[in-house]
Amino acid sequence: MWDSGPVPPVFVSDRDWTFEVGPDELWSVMTESGRYPTWWPWLRRFDPGRGFETGARWECEVAPPLPYRVRFTVVLDRIEQGSSAHATVEGDVRGVAELHVEDLGEGRSSARLQSRLAPANPLLRHVGRLARPVVEWGHDWVLDQGRRQFVERAL
Repeated sequence: MWDSGPVPPVFVSDRDWTFEVGPDELWSVMTESGRYPTWWPWLRRFDPGRGFETGARWECEVAPPLPYRVRFTVVLDRIEQGSSAHATVEGDVRGVAELHVEDLGEGRSSARLQSRLAPANPLLRHVGRLARPVVEWGHDWVLDQGRRQFVERAL
């Protein structure tokens, strides 16, 4: 599965965010994949294919605040309408990601994003081994900015 060379480092992420909207509203907005570029300026290229549905392939290019861009495809493997999505990631990074939405009651909800990603691009593999804290910071920046921008621009 991996390119030749040593096994790349795996980056594990587990984020749980609370939103001041109910789960139905959160899910409805989150699944408007055609709007993603208007929320996230660091998403430099995005083609949502068939949208937010099982089997869709999203072509992505992300520009974190680091001197490189990451190109990858998100394949939506399974969606449980209103509650979860499971995806495979291919390209410069490879792995899996899951999103779960839960009702917290009183018009609030949570979204939990978990992923296990590893650099597949030889340059990113090398950088990931030599400068892991910098790569982790870039990944965390995208997630943290993504949540902030989602709340400001989408909700």
